[in-house]
Amino acid sequence: MAFITGAARGQGRSHAVRLAQEGADIIAIDICKQLDSVPIPMSTPEDLDETVAQVKATGRRIIAAQADVRDYDALKAAVDDGVTQLGRLDIVVANAGLAADGAPIQDLDEKLWRDSIDVNLTGVFHTGKAAIPHIIEGGRGGAIVLTSSVGGLKAHPNIANYVAGKHGVVGLMRSMAVELAQHSIRVNSVHPTQVNTPMLMNDLTYRMFRPDLENPTQEDMAPISQMMNLLPVPWVEAEDISNAVLFLASDDSRYITGVPLPIDAGSMLK
Repeated sequence: MAFITGAARGQGRSHAVRLAQEGADIIAIDICKQLDSVPIPMSTPEDLDETVAQVKATGRRIIAAQADVRDYDALKAAVDDGVTQLGRLDIVVANAGLAADGAPIQDLDEKLWRDSIDVNLTGVFHTGKAAIPHIIEGGRGGAIVLTSSVGGLKAHPNIANYVAGKHGVVGLMRSMAVELAQHSIRVNSVHPTQVNTPMLMNDLTYRMFRPDLENPTQEDMAPISQMMNLLPVPWVEAEDISNAVLFLASDDSRYITGVPLPIDAGSMLK
């Protein structure tokens, strides 16, 4: 069984469906509401319902709940309930993340900083804290995958709140890998470049990439986005990240732990 945060849409939904296709039952959580510091539309209850429908279409079971990863008690309750209903927990994908606005550090609003760190780093900590006891109790080991970013391995200007949180995920991943190895629990992180999900495909991002245009489109953004990658693609698909998550969660990677894995179309080489 797999516990996935941020599962209502985008990468989280893709991970849930991909793992279900390979036989996993799913505990799926998402906040399903808008945070006032986030300038793009966030997930909705209807998005989470669609994830449920897609997982059920694979023939697997799913327990879904609206929960905020910043709220440890709510997160723990969702995990505990899911494990009670579905059985032993084997896989955790701490995927929930925030596409926060930013600014130069000296101008960065403190609320933007706090919200980014609270979701992108503390939320990952909460996910591990709530789920790890269940994996240990299962007594058969397991796998934890944390979603970071290319921005967790190198810097980008004017989004220190995002970059710092995603770098923090790497330190958390490595600490978890060291602590949990004795229980045969492996912990790794994935680091995507731009991904074709609602977090990227929105007017705010288009304008960020193409400030020279009054009403830029996805097509206008593509050549600029492609410049950030080494391979000739402007972005990757959610399924590309899901395939990496599946590998890291499977016995095919049974001796891989503590590894930050880029799925970046070569952007780390630029």
